[in-house]
Amino acid sequence: MTRILLSFFILCSVSVFAQLKSPSDFLGYEIGSEFSRHADVVRYFEHVATNSNMVDYYSYGKTNERRPLTYAVVSTAANLNAIEKIRTDNLKQIGLMEGSANPEVAIVWLSYNVHGNEASSTEAAMQTLYELITEKQEWLQNTVVIIDPCLNPDGRDRYANWYNQVKATPYNVKQIATEHNEPWPGGRPNHFLFDLNRDWAWATQVESKQRLKIYNMWMPHIHVDFHEQGINEPYYFAPAAEPYHEIISDFQRDFQTSIGKNHAKYFDREGWLFFTRERFDLLYPSYGDTYPTFMGAIGMTYEQAGHGRAGLGINTDEGYVLTLKDRVAHHVTTGLSTVEISSQNAGQLNSEFRGFFQNGNLKYKSYVVSGHPDKIASLTALLDLHEIKYGFTDSKVTGFNFVTGTNTSITAKHALVVPTNQPKGKMVKVLFEQEAKLSEPLTYDITAWSLPYAYGLNCVASLVNVPMTNPTQNLGPLNGLTKGNAGYIAPWKSLNDASFLIELLEADIKVRFSEKDLSFGGQKFNKGSLVITKSDNRKNKQFDQMVTKIANKHQRKLYATKTSFGDQKPDFGSPDIKLINPPKIAVLKGEGTSSLSYGTIWHFFETQLQYPITSIDTGYFGVDDLSGFDILILPSGWYNSVLGDSAMDDLKSWIRGGGKVIAIGNSMRVFSGKDGFNLEENDSEDEDEDKLIPYEKRERSRVKNFVTGSIYEVTLDNSHPMAFGYDSTYFSLKRSSRSYKFMDSGYNVGYINGDAKSVSGFSGKAAKAKLKNSLVFGETRMGSGSVIYMVDDVLFRSFWENGKLFLVNSIFFVNNNKFRI
Repeated sequence: MTRILLSFFILCSVSVFAQLKSPSDFLGYEIGSEFSRHADVVRYFEHVATNSNMVDYYSYGKTNERRPLTYAVVSTAANLNAIEKIRTDNLKQIGLMEGSANPEVAIVWLSYNVHGNEASSTEAAMQTLYELITEKQEWLQNTVVIIDPCLNPDGRDRYANWYNQVKATPYNVKQIATEHNEPWPGGRPNHFLFDLNRDWAWATQVESKQRLKIYNMWMPHIHVDFHEQGINEPYYFAPAAEPYHEIISDFQRDFQTSIGKNHAKYFDREGWLFFTRERFDLLYPSYGDTYPTFMGAIGMTYEQAGHGRAGLGINTDEGYVLTLKDRVAHHVTTGLSTVEISSQNAGQLNSEFRGFFQNGNLKYKSYVVSGHPDKIASLTALLDLHEIKYGFTDSKVTGFNFVTGTNTSITAKHALVVPTNQPKGKMVKVLFEQEAKLSEPLTYDITAWSLPYAYGLNCVASLVNVPMTNPTQNLGPLNGLTKGNAGYIAPWKSLNDASFLIELLEADIKVRFSEKDLSFGGQKFNKGSLVITKSDNRKNKQFDQMVTKIANKHQRKLYATKTSFGDQKPDFGSPDIKLINPPKIAVLKGEGTSSLSYGTIWHFFETQLQYPITSIDTGYFGVDDLSGFDILILPSGWYNSVLGDSAMDDLKSWIRGGGKVIAIGNSMRVFSGKDGFNLEENDSEDEDEDKLIPYEKRERSRVKNFVTGSIYEVTLDNSHPMAFGYDSTYFSLKRSSRSYKFMDSGYNVGYINGDAKSVSGFSGKAAKAKLKNSLVFGETRMGSGSVIYMVDDVLFRSFWENGKLFLVNSIFFVNNNKFRI
């Protein structure tokens, strides 16, 4: 009877796999001999799921360009039949679902192609899937493998389609060949030119938002993010480099080493070179290795030589040809090796995973955050994406105050409370802590990101569990319809107010803003408040109804006044209450501009502000093109070839006629020292001893000149329209020590006065000294127009929420009291 059942099982297995094809057979070409389009990858995964009882395949969303985002769940047929229990037992063991469980099944998540032009990994994903279910079934007895074959389909297809169009046949291995030199912006970023491997924690992009829903459903024990690096670096895998964030457990550290040694066994057998413990650290929380690590997993990056330069094959500097087939083979090997060692340690992975979510030893038990309700709401929306619990309190709270840097007590009405005594308490610590502990200043990314600073909120870190109430929502209409009003006043404090303004303008309702403080009916309104008058809109018969409806839609509280006569000056008709003329905005893009900087501007206007811009490529841009525009935004970049002497003279003429230039980050350098722009860099001092540093110590010696993403205290002149809606102190994220002198004329709106004060993150001694007495935000007038300077990128990765209002103010308020002449 046993032999009959076994024979039946074998026959069934043969039947199940009878129609299953390898990737090469299905696609019609050998894996590694072509770059597969994303649609073909999806078709292959669908084919496997249809023809194997070991694979379930799902769609979890779409990209901006409507390509599907997908993942496969791979295990034995028996495990897939019980997959919901496996998934929920995993969540129960760490407290994310009610109930208790002690599962023994390892959950491994393999993420491929987050950078579109690091394209070998998606090819490897198909081969890995096939080999898992045809050759490695034994490992799947106690392991579930989740495969996301392409996190960035838009970027991948941008690269693959370009390469397939330009490559030679047979492929050309010379580095100078067209197929090894991508045009701007390259395939690395997503549709909006964001780096998705910096977006896990901030979740500004649709790909990240949709992925987090699935990630939180599974909470894997192992997560691998497959990448590529320069063509001359062979292969990198775990263990990671220092610094490790302090919440990373000893087991997480040690198991990275175990995984690395397992990989090394296979690489040594094949004679493949690799390196470990260099370059790629585990500190910044928004990577595809750190985010899972801070969620309890063993999070790792694997980096294969290649990147967008390698194509199907390229000559390396060491004289050998690196082929796509080589790159695929290496990624397949580490992927399978990861599953193997996870299967061998499934029980320990589960027990250590449970232990990670015990958070009683965290120093701070509650982060209590106070500030404007709009900013609190924006922060809680992010917490919701990560399924982090929170509540509210009206109690007096004592603890470390992020603004004063001292232990103080505050009583804030309806303050946000984010406790660490919850399963994701360690992630709460990482995101909210005032400063991350650094074991090593040489890091791969920024060293400061504290959410209270990023969102413009104060925070008190408390040593006790602060009692809290559950969040409530009141989304009813704030304003009843009243008629016979002289106008309405609305405060100006957040991006929600900007959205309200823009919808009013789109509805052809004329709006003013006040450059002075207002007082009407005994109520005070700060500079920047919006003033919507009946006089300006007297032809609109539905004026009151439209203003009220739009205000309620945006949850803006209006003050309706029956008179335009103020309690004190100014009145509605004052020259200090200026009409907002909707500007026409041009933004430069293309060669010479930072694709990341341009992408954040594009994304901000299109998805958040929802205000039209016109993007103009530097390849055909001429200043004459600006005749139909009021504002030119220069993303961070290098503009000497775009704005030569003649073009600069033309630009000055355009500005004098009423044009406005907004220069962000490195784009300011094109104006530095130029006549009329009132901008000059601070001097840098070369020290003679720097020239005598030994070779092996040279990299370490440069640390003193680094600002690795640090938060600095900036003084604001909030009487200037650029700073309306802000307090007198702003916390800015600095990523460079490049600094500019105070302007002799014009307006130094944001600045560091005296010694620079860093509140979070690493800054070298020399770099910090260079920031002394330096400009951060400013405006200089030129004729009827203006040039606005933003040394720090207020849109950086779209997560520094509190900086975005500077850009909005610069567009609508700064020197915007008339149309261009």
